[in-house]
Amino acid sequence: MKSEFVNFGNVNNIGDAILLENIKNVFRKISSAAIRSGRNPFDVKLIAATKTVPPERIKAAVELGLRAIGENRVQEAKGKIAYCKANCADCNIEWHMIGHLQKNKVKTAVELFDLIHSLDSIELAALLNKYAEKAGKIQKVLIEVKLSEEATKYGVKKEDLFHLIESVYGMSNLKLEGLMTIPPYFENPQMSQPYYRHLRYLRDEVEKKGFKLPELSMGMTNDYEIAILEGATMVRIGTGIFGQRK
Repeated sequence: MKSEFVNFGNVNNIGDAILLENIKNVFRKISSAAIRSGRNPFDVKLIAATKTVPPERIKAAVELGLRAIGENRVQEAKGKIAYCKANCADCNIEWHMIGHLQKNKVKTAVELFDLIHSLDSIELAALLNKYAEKAGKIQKVLIEVKLSEEATKYGVKKEDLFHLIESVYGMSNLKLEGLMTIPPYFENPQMSQPYYRHLRYLRDEVEKKGFKLPELSMGMTNDYEIAILEGATMVRIGTGIFGQRK
């Protein structure tokens, strides 16, 4: 799942020129943060978060070289994926489910997504495994860990994490790739640092028990450089690429 820095495509209009400059700026910051953390910039994957972004803009971003697209809602993703398959037929796009996954959407999610970032319970894991088996697929997943007290945040509690990891490892049609978290929003991105450090610590403790969890999905537009300094291998950037949501 490692990153490949993009080969920037042709720019045909002002909108694409702005989009291209945004993408280049994000890559510059990813590269700088990765080097400061002593890592290779190619080890950080940029996922373009496209909640509310029209499919035409996703197509433009793909034509400029992005290949990993993150969606928050299954139903919204369904139409966008169909559009991109029809209009970007020669593009090898990775689709990531980065929002909360409802149990009644699991079957469709398995059909649509290469990687699901928001596994947060044994019940959800069992459903994912069931539908992946029916689809003849090994579904790649990340476990979302809740590290804040916010009621609006999802994820497994840290004290229940190891039990969930053991359960997922026992499911034949799931492949656990790593962990994900979403901290509270802070104006000062430094305030996110303890949450990202804690997730890396939890991953390291789990790996001491013999499990392999190479991926840490953490960091969004306001704090992804901090997340990379703390070990993020995937960052989910929406506003930094597409501008403010409308």
